[in-house]
Order: sequence, then structure tokens, then C-alpha cells
Amino acid sequence: MPGWALRWILNIVAIILTAALLPGFEVSVWGAIVGSIVLGIINAIIRPLLILLTLPLNLLTLGLFTFVVNGLMLWLTAVTVKGFDIHGFGWAILSAIVLSLFSFVISYFIEDKLFDLSK
Repeated sequence: MPGWALRWILNIVAIILTAALLPGFEVSVWGAIVGSIVLGIINAIIRPLLILLTLPLNLLTLGLFTFVVNGLMLWLTAVTVKGFDIHGFGWAILSAIVLSLFSFVISYFIEDKLFDLSK
């Protein structure tokens, strides 16, 4: 199985586990699948622009404002995907922190060779 596919499946599991851990984040299985795709698109298009626009604030907070930006991306996903519900912006930030931890562990164990040109 390619690394990107395994990473995608594990991210869906991470979304479901985060929803199980936090009472302010509810997700169905279908919502987690569609939500992971939408979140990936939002993170690829909107997040870099927001990170650039909030760079002074991010530098002032030593990078901690990134969690707010990640929470905003998660909340935006919840607004657009049915079955992917977050009950308040505070829960979105907390969910983003937990998802970031899961993502860190996933990235540590799964090596993605999608763009590896050494072969």
C-alpha cells in the first residue's frame, strides 16, 4: 500500500479517535472520510495564505498562533461537511491540537515516498 494511502486511512482514524476523546467534536465515519479530504484541500489552499498573513502574530506568539489557524481550518471543514460537527471555536482549537499530535505520530512512523526522485 502506498504511503499516502496509509497516511490518509490513519488520518481518518485519527479524526474518529479525536472525536471519541473530545465531547465538543462529533463525527460520523462518512463525515471523517469526506472531512479528511476537505481538510486536506483547505490545508493545501487556504492555510498557507493564512499562515503568511498572520506571520507577525505567529512570530510574536513563538508559533503558538498556528494552533488557532489549524483550529480555523478544522472549523471551516466542520462548516462545509455534514457529519463533521464542532461545537464552538474553542473545541476546534483543542481538536486541532489533538489532531496535530496524532499527525505527528503518523508522520513519524509512515514514510511518504510520493515525491522521492532517488529511485
